Amino acid sequence: MTEHAHRIACQTFTWEMLGDRWTGGPDDLIEAIATAGYSGIEITDTMIGHYADQPKAFARRLDEAGLTLAALAYGSRGGFSETDQAEADYATCRKWSGFVAHFPGAVLSMGSATAMSDGARTEKIALAADIYNRSAEIARAVGIPLALHPSSHKNTLLFDKADYDQIFSLLDKDIDWVPDTGHILRAGQDIDLTLRDFSDRIRYVHLKDVDAHGNWAMLGDGICDLTAVLSTVEKAPRFNGWIVVEEESEVAGKDPAAAVRHNFGTINALKRR
Repeated sequence: MTEHAHRIACQTFTWEMLGDRWTGGPDDLIEAIATAGYSGIEITDTMIGHYADQPKAFARRLDEAGLTLAALAYGSRGGFSETDQAEADYATCRKWSGFVAHFPGAVLSMGSATAMSDGARTEKIALAADIYNRSAEIARAVGIPLALHPSSHKNTLLFDKADYDQIFSLLDKDIDWVPDTGHILRAGQDIDLTLRDFSDRIRYVHLKDVDAHGNWAMLGDGICDLTAVLSTVEKAPRFNGWIVVEEESEVAGKDPAAAVRHNFGTINALKRR
């Protein structure tokens, strides 16, 4: 593997999925991720906590822990697909673009367009593309790259290959993509084909695993060919080197810190081959 494989970050959704069972804060996440051995963090708008309006303080805390902000990911109450929520989406983008601007090299990641109301799927995807395109303009104005993160969760509008084909055909060429191996596999896609078809947009990658039935699995315990994925991603022209490990399995739900430690060992052993 190339030198790019040496930048391994951890996504904080592993804790976020605990809901009310999680009573910690962003400093606890930073400590757990740094202790596990990661060099970077991708944090969500939900888990940023009291640092949401304190980017400089967050930067100092990451520096103390030896971590780099790889990306900040955010979502939308309107699912990035509702006309009456578009202005709120743009305001949110301005807020987080300004935050991420304090972290050289960090990426702003927009979540998957999601159906929040009835209506034709193709029309909702087209509206989402408009919102993504305008959001990218907002991010670019402060020098921030913006990336799209499709998902396989309930009511997503970006699920199968046909959805990917439509959204990417409508997006500005400068908008990046965060391929998520778990979501791609859960949708029954040919992961190699999907990665190759849109490789020119790949900015970084989310590594997750699933079993043959589409259930979340610990990294390396499922059907994802990690070596093949990384080989393809590392050839992408925009790939910035960040491999962001994310974990949503039931095992992680019982002990997130232990799960992310285990996954770091898995990916660290893989990159040494």
